Amino acid sequence: MMLQAIRHSQAVQRARSLALSRRGFLGAAGLGATALALAACSTGEKKALTPAKDLSSTQKTLTWDNWPAYMDEDDDGNYPTLIGFEDESGITVTYNVSVDDNNSYYAKVKDQLALGQDIGADTVCLTDWMVARLVRNGYIQELDHANIPNIANLSPAFANPDFDKGRNLSLPWQGGFAGICWNKEKVPGGLESVDDLWDSALKGRVGVLSEMRDTMGLIMLAQGTDITGEWGDDEFANAMDVFTEQVENGQIRNIKGNAYLNDLQSEDTFAAICWSGDITSLNATAGDKWEFAIPDAGGTLWNDTFVVPMGSEHKANAEAVMNYYYDPAVAAELAAWVNYVTPVVGAKEAMDAIDPELASNQLIFPDDETLSTVHVFRTLTPQEENDYQAQFQKVLLGS
Repeated sequence: MMLQAIRHSQAVQRARSLALSRRGFLGAAGLGATALALAACSTGEKKALTPAKDLSSTQKTLTWDNWPAYMDEDDDGNYPTLIGFEDESGITVTYNVSVDDNNSYYAKVKDQLALGQDIGADTVCLTDWMVARLVRNGYIQELDHANIPNIANLSPAFANPDFDKGRNLSLPWQGGFAGICWNKEKVPGGLESVDDLWDSALKGRVGVLSEMRDTMGLIMLAQGTDITGEWGDDEFANAMDVFTEQVENGQIRNIKGNAYLNDLQSEDTFAAICWSGDITSLNATAGDKWEFAIPDAGGTLWNDTFVVPMGSEHKANAEAVMNYYYDPAVAAELAAWVNYVTPVVGAKEAMDAIDPELASNQLIFPDDETLSTVHVFRTLTPQEENDYQAQFQKVLLGS
């Protein structure tokens, strides 16, 4: 056990140091402006899809699609924890940084999903609201918990989402907050609220996220709406009025997925609605120039989540990688690099034993006080999802 502790201590310290010296992250994140796509809800009955035959016992391969800056990485572009999984399991992983935005990714694979065909990935990590859509449409294979014994380490806070009680179809990868950030040199006074983004001094230098629930969620919170509660069309329309006005008058310069980080680095934008762990990564990559904060009215809380599409032929291999990353020591090693909220119970203790500073980081291991300031955007009905996304997209296309 002592040798294992030493190995993981060295691994986490290595991951942390690499986070401070790594290069190339922004190149991976810069996938260009996202083209959002709406998926109309089917009104007719759908034929139930049949899972693909699992070939994991004979084909030791796995293709995994994920977001940028979501895996520990060394200076040579290798992924240390993923190499550890390959060595331990004998499974060769093709890891693709191919998700820049939930809607744009869904647009690429929705036709294959609807037919139960291979989408080119055996597992993908998408945000919980998109996972809810995939579950609702019957596009996801059921997980075999016997292949994921470390699911016992899943935090109870994430164990029973309304779209997947008992986590039979999905498993959280990492979570985080949407809040506000700014260039400390260009905005020396800092920001406290979403409304501060609309200051005339920032005209034409503000970025927001193309994730509707985060951008609109923060605006709605600033207007006093409880986004977890029973709000409806009027509250959303009020927030849309603000969003539309700030786009049309030029206050908001860019609306993007992960590529918003390029705009901050190039100083195309000075401030933005952003994702928590990204700013830590940006500071590590490009100099300590940016600050992240949860707005005074609150931020949003979300999870990106493993799923196995119906067309995957390597479900057991996907379950093996999920199990590996639910080992607390591995979860701590990963968290030291990505700086997002880990869903793994025991990871904080593993981190505390080797790096107390990171173990106290509220962006990785938030306490009750921090969690009280962030809110989950409630699950929308299919009709609301179509209506609200259409309104949001109309502004995006006109921007």
